[in-house]
Amino acid sequence: MNISAIMLAAGLSRRMGEDKLLIEFEGKTLLNRAIELLDSLPCREKILVITPARLCFAIVPETVTVVQNTSPEDGQSKSLKLGLQAATADSYLFLTADQPRLTFESLKRLFGLAKENPAQIIYPTVLGKPCSPVLFPARFRQELLAQTGDTGGRAIRAAHPDSCLTFEAESPLDFIDIDSPEDLFRLNRSATI
Repeated sequence: MNISAIMLAAGLSRRMGEDKLLIEFEGKTLLNRAIELLDSLPCREKILVITPARLCFAIVPETVTVVQNTSPEDGQSKSLKLGLQAATADSYLFLTADQPRLTFESLKRLFGLAKENPAQIIYPTVLGKPCSPVLFPARFRQELLAQTGDTGGRAIRAAHPDSCLTFEAESPLDFIDIDSPEDLFRLNRSATI
C-alpha cells in the first residue's frame, strides 16, 4: 500500500526507570520486536526513528530506513517530524515501539479501512479509548509538522473529529503499550493467559 510506516523508537522511557525498549519479552527486546513488526507491514516505506544509543542494539533489515533522533528530549513531536521528513507516501502510519504484542494480523482491519477511506485518520480503540497506531492521510502533513513538545498527533485528531474513523480492537491485549513497571507486569501476566 502507498503508506509510509513510521516506527517511533526514540522515547526517553521516563516512567519505566530504565530503557524499556531493551527489555525482553518472549525472547526478544521490545525494540527488535517492533522492528520485525515494521518490516512485516505491507507498506511502501518503512522508517525507523531511533536514538543513536539504541541503534547499536537494533537488528535492522535493509528494507527499513533508519532516521536518527539526536534530541529525544524535544518530545514525541521531534520523532514524528523526523519520520515525516523521510516519508514520501500518500499516508503515514505512526507506530510506537512499546506495543510488543502488536502484529500485522492485529492491524489488518486498519489496512482494510485505509483502502476504503483514504482521506480519513484511522486508529484503533480499546473499550472506546484511542490507542496506537494511527494512520494520517498526507493532507495532514503540514499540521503534523507543526506539532511541538510531547503531543504527537493527538491534537490533530482532536481538531478534526469528523475526519476520524475508529475501530474497536478485536484483541485488546495486542494493543497494550508498556510505559511503567506495572504495564510490564500486566504484559507478562497476559503472556501466560
